[in-house]
Amino acid sequence: VKTMESDDETLPLAQLAQKKRRTVPDHDEDEDDVPISSLKKPKTEASGDGDFEEKKVKERNPDRDFQDEEQRRREERRAAKLAARANETEAEREERRRRKQQRREELAKAAAAGGVSEAELQRQRNERKLEEERRKRKALKMKAKLKIQGRAASGNGVKKENNNSKGAPTFKEATRVEKLDLAMKAFKWWEAPELEEGILWRYLEHNGIIFPPEHKVHGIKLLYEGEPLDLSPEQEELATLYAAMPDDGPQLGDPATRPIFQKNFWSDFKQVLDPKGPWKGKNFDVAFKKFDFSLIKEYLNQQKILKKTQTDSERQKTKDEKEAAVLLHGYAIVDGHLERVGNMMMEPPGLFRGRGKHPKTGLFKRRVFPGQVTINIGENARPPKCPLPGHAWMNVQHDPTVTWMATWNENIMGSNKYVQLAASSSFKGKSDRDKYNKAATLKGYINKIREDYGQNLWKKSHRPRQIATAMWIIDVLALRVGGEKGEDEADTVGCCSLRVEHLRFDTSGDEARKYTLELEFLGKDSMLFKQEIDFGKYGKVGRRVFKNLVEFCQKKKRSEDVFDQLTPTILNQHLSSLMPGLSAKVFRTYNATETLQNELPKPEAMAGLTVQEKVVLYNAANRKVAILCNHQRTVSHAAAAQLENVNERLDLLKVQRKELKDIYRLLKAGKHKRVPLQSDRGKEKVAAAAARLKKAKDLKAAASTVEEKKHAIEYEEKAKAKRVAAMKIKQSESHLFVKMPSTKQVKGRVIAWGQKIAKLKLDIKDRDENKEVALGTSKINYMDPRVSVAWCKTNEVPIEKIFAKTLRDKFNWAFAVPPDWRFEAPLLQKVEEDDDESDTAVDDTDAVASEA
Repeated sequence: VKTMESDDETLPLAQLAQKKRRTVPDHDEDEDDVPISSLKKPKTEASGDGDFEEKKVKERNPDRDFQDEEQRRREERRAAKLAARANETEAEREERRRRKQQRREELAKAAAAGGVSEAELQRQRNERKLEEERRKRKALKMKAKLKIQGRAASGNGVKKENNNSKGAPTFKEATRVEKLDLAMKAFKWWEAPELEEGILWRYLEHNGIIFPPEHKVHGIKLLYEGEPLDLSPEQEELATLYAAMPDDGPQLGDPATRPIFQKNFWSDFKQVLDPKGPWKGKNFDVAFKKFDFSLIKEYLNQQKILKKTQTDSERQKTKDEKEAAVLLHGYAIVDGHLERVGNMMMEPPGLFRGRGKHPKTGLFKRRVFPGQVTINIGENARPPKCPLPGHAWMNVQHDPTVTWMATWNENIMGSNKYVQLAASSSFKGKSDRDKYNKAATLKGYINKIREDYGQNLWKKSHRPRQIATAMWIIDVLALRVGGEKGEDEADTVGCCSLRVEHLRFDTSGDEARKYTLELEFLGKDSMLFKQEIDFGKYGKVGRRVFKNLVEFCQKKKRSEDVFDQLTPTILNQHLSSLMPGLSAKVFRTYNATETLQNELPKPEAMAGLTVQEKVVLYNAANRKVAILCNHQRTVSHAAAAQLENVNERLDLLKVQRKELKDIYRLLKAGKHKRVPLQSDRGKEKVAAAAARLKKAKDLKAAASTVEEKKHAIEYEEKAKAKRVAAMKIKQSESHLFVKMPSTKQVKGRVIAWGQKIAKLKLDIKDRDENKEVALGTSKINYMDPRVSVAWCKTNEVPIEKIFAKTLRDKFNWAFAVPPDWRFEAPLLQKVEEDDDESDTAVDDTDAVASEA
């Protein structure tokens, strides 16, 4: 129901006398200015005795509210109609009369064709119109009740669909998987009694894993020197896997990785080819270039098109099959309650990709059969049935000291793969909680540890100095510990595996850069770490670390290790002597969480800010953590295009706000004829685009041949492009009114557009600052979620603005913390330290300080 505020001239005199006048400057303003201050609502005035009048809050009645709203709308429509007629020109009045006469003639023709009188036909039309109004009022009434009562669809296990404007809102029942996931949340593992140390579960039951289907033979030929080859199923599977690799992807699209990938693939592919074939005795450079995979590539592209032409019933069938698989294999029973399984599907065969210049990229990852899989299950539980006929599990064991449910050995790296419970499970939750608790414990030892490596930096012995220097780098620069890499592994580097070639010392002679060096290497997942570090800003200790690094690199080749007397094992042994159970990786968790807690703004600094502004400040603190941990990401084309679209939207809103201000001035000047109104062009375009999409859907359903399906897909893509263009036209007029507005309506819309602009500016700033930083990695793995939860509670920020649904499920154990929770060392740990008698200099110093 479209509403319209009445103009000032149509209001009763009593209301006009009470209404406060607010003026608008006549001069032009820059489009970036905030709308005129007079557009804001006036502050509440004090009563005669200087006190604010207290208003009683009455209990809201949905029926009464709905009736009052309907009455107000009827009065507004009546007043607007009178105002519009008062401002009618003679031509508009004549046009209105002509349309009225035309409707009468149409009514007479319809009555004659139906064999009824005009009065009877008009009565029938009025009844249908009244019935339509009743249905609309019923839908609005239902909507008002739902809003007031605060019924949440997720809370009742019911998902709300889009409302139908012609009837009541529709609902659908949650799927069985959604109901199970909802029911599992009732179990709070962090409130359950702890098991004895070393025992992770008492009862475990599951249905095993799903194996991928066999390769479906398609019979498409592979060409060699232009001649087709007959392929066996095994040969065809490998050829198809290679043909499916995108030519512009990170493996074949990168000149550095393409030859490695192709050589490795050829080494496996030639093992299944006929050894007497024409490629016999030819090396890779000669033989592989003569293979032509184009026919298989074309076949795969056609299959993608056919997949897009699936009807709704076919998609629903696929969805039902997936849900049935999840219900059978996606859950496990752990100590009497349900848990979600993380990876219930066995990895399908494929070509190993790896990250960066991995030396094994392109090798064939072979199919795994049940005979290679070991099942772990409770002693009294029923072993899962093997899903492949004629096969059996390699072994079934009952080990409550591990959390995996199935394991096998993969052929690429020779390592074991596991089936584990999902990230939201109690196993993973306990592991996360213990990890963050250990990082909090480290906070109680951190001064002791820093004093230890601070003293050892000056030791004459080489190994203690290397240990102390590495500890400083891991603590301050947040580098990973690193480890030795074999020749068949990617050349990724951490602190202990730094080589001389990764350090570049400044040789310019500039006194200001005396303690500056550049670190450059590939870290985990082949992400580039490249930073110029000024060790002088870290004071005396930083300068000593720099001198140690210079000394460690002297008289060494570029390929030699900087820390030649240090391994991760030696470093971790030293750390565990300072704090029980401490390893180098705990430092990243501690520093990430401590940085977040220190960088998050305090409540007094955010007084009066909106939720969105608070979220931007949270992301700024999160960004500092991500930079500390070197969590980078490349800006994808999609992200860049999205940012460009948002900037275009901002420009449009600014132009529209300026036009609204012009409309306001025209109305104040009484120049109603010059006020632009919203046309039906955008609506017509959108309706036409919707009709095209409907036609495309019908074409897809009726298509039987590949050519017809291709035509249907092309038509659908064009229809979607038309819809995007139509929506842009509609958006370009979204600020205009359908009928002549009042000054009050324009004021409200100017304010609304100003709020939209401010919100969009914040969004653009947030996107732009975080486009090259991966905020999610530190949020998932390094920052204690209790810090974020407590901050959200203190500052009234919905946790949904900070954590996505998957993270809310993963960190459900953290939501019980109070608003004043802090990431601090456990009190018990501090007491134990005070009572501990230790022979280290650090503990003696702490004891003296404690006594003082």
